[in-house]
Amino acid sequence: MLPYINIPFEYVAGVTGASVDELKLIASFLLSYPLAGVLKRLPDAKPYQKNIFIILVSIFYLVGLFDLWSGIRTLFIDAAAAYLIASYVEGPYMPWLGFVFLMGHMSVNHFYRQFASNPNLVDITGAQMVLVMKLTAFCWNVQDGRLSDKDLVSFQRDRALHELPSLLDYAGYVLFFPALFAGPSFDYAEYRRYIDTTMFDVPVGTDPSKTAPTRKKRKIPRSGTPAAWKAATGLFWIFLFLKMSPWYNSQLVLGDEYMQYGFLRRVWILEMFGFTTRLKYYGVWSLTEGACILSGLGYKGVDPKTGRVQWNRLQNVNPWGIESAQNTRAYIENWNMNTNNWLRNCMYLRVTPKGKKPGFRASLATFVTSAFWHGFYPGYYLSFVLAAFLQTIAKNCRRHVRPFFLTPDGQRPTPYKRYYDVFSYFVTQTAFCFTTAPFVLLTLPACMLVWSRVYFYAILGVAASMAFFASPAKVWLVKSLKERNQPHLQPSLSQETVGQPLMGLPSDPVRDIDEAVKEITDEIEARRRRGSKASVPSGLDMKHAVEEKLGKTL
Repeated sequence: MLPYINIPFEYVAGVTGASVDELKLIASFLLSYPLAGVLKRLPDAKPYQKNIFIILVSIFYLVGLFDLWSGIRTLFIDAAAAYLIASYVEGPYMPWLGFVFLMGHMSVNHFYRQFASNPNLVDITGAQMVLVMKLTAFCWNVQDGRLSDKDLVSFQRDRALHELPSLLDYAGYVLFFPALFAGPSFDYAEYRRYIDTTMFDVPVGTDPSKTAPTRKKRKIPRSGTPAAWKAATGLFWIFLFLKMSPWYNSQLVLGDEYMQYGFLRRVWILEMFGFTTRLKYYGVWSLTEGACILSGLGYKGVDPKTGRVQWNRLQNVNPWGIESAQNTRAYIENWNMNTNNWLRNCMYLRVTPKGKKPGFRASLATFVTSAFWHGFYPGYYLSFVLAAFLQTIAKNCRRHVRPFFLTPDGQRPTPYKRYYDVFSYFVTQTAFCFTTAPFVLLTLPACMLVWSRVYFYAILGVAASMAFFASPAKVWLVKSLKERNQPHLQPSLSQETVGQPLMGLPSDPVRDIDEAVKEITDEIEARRRRGSKASVPSGLDMKHAVEEKLGKTL
């Protein structure tokens, strides 16, 4: 760490009450803006200069600002291992070997951080989590480059790497400083197109009036204005977090003062506690995205309809989408969006055999990956499991209740639809403030204490809803809906789009269990046809077999 660099941060920490490391982290995000401006102005024809600049800035952040010498070692181990595995391991298991090593190494650091239990210190775990996403995707991209195009979907063809990058390019990708500590993550193919500026090529025949404006001879479009807006937005969220965190924090919901309020007031405080926590992430992700935009990497082309340049390639959060969400899917898909993409492209679709639809295996593998990637605090798992059941309830409501508030053809809302929307918004937001509280509280005693103080209302609501949709009431709803909407045909379950898991959450845990039962039965029948004496289990035997398939207790 550079001498005396802590002095200004210690002074500000004394004034604001924030920790020194938290202030230095925000300072690194802000410093990335002028440095990103310098990066963009390095010669397009000399990408090696850009790579060297990126590496030097990241080294300054790691050891000049934070004294994270061990952090450099951690990132080097991950980067070197992924590159060596991609270089020397042949065959379909190469990406899985890289995945197991990277996740295992990160898990060690998760345990270390959990036992250290000092949230005010910045360690390398956050940067490693981002790097794990980038490097596991890198291994898959290399593997895709070894396959025929006909065996890949369009996204995989676009990101496939047919040859390994040079060590300098690879190091620049690993240590891209605007996204070093908090993301966003991106694939190497995107970085390569950014470094060699092919990302900014204008298709032949494009109307000059609809091309992105540039300065002088640079191919990277002007991005100062959108970057400034992102920076201003991020600072606004950070300012709001600093103002509200003394009012709504874990000490309040865990303290005796919390129980002096009535039930509704306690729920409101829990909602504001969750909102205040989200503000920090809104601010951090907005600041890092803005620096990526200023560097040029956030470029996503020109909208052919409006002619406006799009800079949302690396958008990681949509605050309005979360705060106005009326259902669980809208809530989750607007949060940590790049992690959602990573889980979908590097796990959910990868464990599904070619020609088959993703089933419970894909959902389970994605769920486990997401949970392990976050860490091992019990609070993470409480939130994940409860959110999975919320998704099931939301799906049932959308399929069996929402159509009553639409015209029989399902095309237009009835006058009562607004009341359904308001109720859906209220239920979604209050359910998620309960569900996400363990993600902040982390430890099991703290989670149980806070949940008990609001009488486990979301868990009781989940139990009542699951019982309702498992009762004859569901049959009555289906029958009533069919009679109401005749002669209009309602989509069957097979016709509806089955959503891919968001944040690793299975979209329908009940369906996954049914698929597990069916797979066990099919496997036994296949063995019987081959002459085995296996029989279809029942009762407790079937329950144990399903638990073994799912990898968890029912």
